[in-house]
Amino acid sequence: MFLVVSDLRKRYGALVALDGVSFAVAEGEIFGLLGPNGAGKTTLLSILSCLLPAGGGEATLQGERLHPGNRAVRPLLGVVPQDLALYGDLTALENLQFFGELYGIREPDLSRRAHDILASVGLEDRANVAARTFSGGMKRRLNLGVALMHRPRLLLLDEPTVGVDPQSRNHLFEMVRQLNADGMTIVYTSHYMEEVQTLCKRIGIIDQGKLRACDTLPNLLRLQAGQIRLRLRELPAGLREKLAALPGTRLAGPPHEEAGLDGVAVLLTCDAVKATLMPLVRLLTDERIEPLALETEEPNLERVFLHLTGKALRD
Repeated sequence: MFLVVSDLRKRYGALVALDGVSFAVAEGEIFGLLGPNGAGKTTLLSILSCLLPAGGGEATLQGERLHPGNRAVRPLLGVVPQDLALYGDLTALENLQFFGELYGIREPDLSRRAHDILASVGLEDRANVAARTFSGGMKRRLNLGVALMHRPRLLLLDEPTVGVDPQSRNHLFEMVRQLNADGMTIVYTSHYMEEVQTLCKRIGIIDQGKLRACDTLPNLLRLQAGQIRLRLRELPAGLREKLAALPGTRLAGPPHEEAGLDGVAVLLTCDAVKATLMPLVRLLTDERIEPLALETEEPNLERVFLHLTGKALRD
């Protein structure tokens, strides 16, 4: 494997930030990392970025250990932190040239590479404008450009679309897809479930320092059942048992009245929503029952996330 995280541990006094986290990322993969506030994501990314030593276990990239003392591995890494890493008084071009020089890029390659990056992030016409005047989306795009100057093998993205407009978000998505198509390995961290669900084939969910799940999206979705919500004028005798007898279907609690709505609400959970609908409709037809309402909900990443991490608010 390209990136290997093995039994990674870290604590700050009595606080356990990482508690035996292990996973691997293949070369050329986009790997999603999800977790609520305080889950350990920032600590994990700091260790992978060689900014923080692990307290136990290790992380390796192409067999090279990731830790602050290993400078040889740093050119393989590109890091886009959640907090913008830009100099506001420098122009977009000067920011790229400055960070490029830190990685040993020299002229004429330095200017050529900086202009190529400006074009790719859609800021070519703002090359000589101070970064502090940029909108949030423009700063995010420039922040990504800075991380790409030295052509890293692994790109770590920490909440790259926070506070950006839809156009900039779409541009960032397209860039991520293109970078991956060109062979770059990407670890993508976000609070936006739809982003991770759209971009990442495999996803890790971390909470309270532990990796709660790590799998492909289809396998993660199997952790939660689909739902069918029925609202009936009344619940005829025997119907409850017949609903529960439908293949792969369960009653989620007793039927009940809902405030402000007519009839009786019935919630069914099922292994496959589409496969359940036809026998359900057939049953209702045979019983001469016309529902007041029928709604379906397929499993999604947000429901899986809440199932694994809980619904309590996090600071």
